[in-house]
Amino acid sequence: MTHYLEFEKPLAEIEGKAEELRALARANEEMDVEKEAAALDKKADDMLKDLYKGLSAWRKCQVARHPERPHCKDYIEALFTEYTPLAGDRNFADDHAVMGGLARFNDQPVVVIGQEKGHDTTSRIERNFGMARPEGYRKAIRLMELADKFGLPVITLVDTPGAYPGKGAEERGQSEAIARSTEKCLSLKVPLISIIIGEGGSGGAVAFASANKVAMLEHSVYSVITPEGCASILWKDAEKMREAAEALRLTAQDLQKLGVVDQVIPEPLGGAQRDREAAIASVGKAIEALLTPLMKKKPDAILKDRRKKFLEMGSKGLAA
Repeated sequence: MTHYLEFEKPLAEIEGKAEELRALARANEEMDVEKEAAALDKKADDMLKDLYKGLSAWRKCQVARHPERPHCKDYIEALFTEYTPLAGDRNFADDHAVMGGLARFNDQPVVVIGQEKGHDTTSRIERNFGMARPEGYRKAIRLMELADKFGLPVITLVDTPGAYPGKGAEERGQSEAIARSTEKCLSLKVPLISIIIGEGGSGGAVAFASANKVAMLEHSVYSVITPEGCASILWKDAEKMREAAEALRLTAQDLQKLGVVDQVIPEPLGGAQRDREAAIASVGKAIEALLTPLMKKKPDAILKDRRKKFLEMGSKGLAA
């Protein structure tokens, strides 16, 4: 059953009517409804184009959070071979919100790390809705150190509303873990590519995305805080999330103008959830295009380029 977002309700009605007609035809073979159903399909396609033409920042947030979007696990299974997961931070526990390990991408040995939200109630609880605890960031650090030691490029897949803000996480050094993960990203002498596949929330995302190259799916978002959180702080009213989303400039298009993001990856019409295979294939092509030139660079040049990127970040947008 398709999950429709709030702004897609008119579309849901039309597609629902088309499906009802076809269900009636299946029950009664003498009925010929294909012409009427095709007309409804055409109307639905036109409406879908209108809805996704120039989405507002808040609507992009809704699409980025869509439960049927492909998640980290889906990308790893589709794009990587010989994936061998590595667990634990060798200190406290294994955080299931963060998954990663050794793999091959186009036969190139790599380390892949990402945040996994889960796809149903059980897996979402197990994965803590993609919100990592300190041990998750320390696991990522361990995997990045492994990659640096053996000269393996690192690919990160970012999809988190933010780091977990619970009492236990704070007691175990959440902010320190995030800071050290960010530091490790910046100090790697191997190529680091990050793809924002859904939500890129706060320091929880930056700790994985301080990369040589950062790409975002067309309808993903990347921000220092959620629109709801921003609205609660600035206006003391979470219902002003629409205004906050616009002010935060969290869309892929805005961030590319600012120089925060290097590439915007197109999504199928209606978002990645409408054609998961096409969206995953687009991400694979983007990773290949970004990784190939980096693999030709020497370790010191990779480190220098990453440092320069972050020192210059935002200058394009300020100059404009």
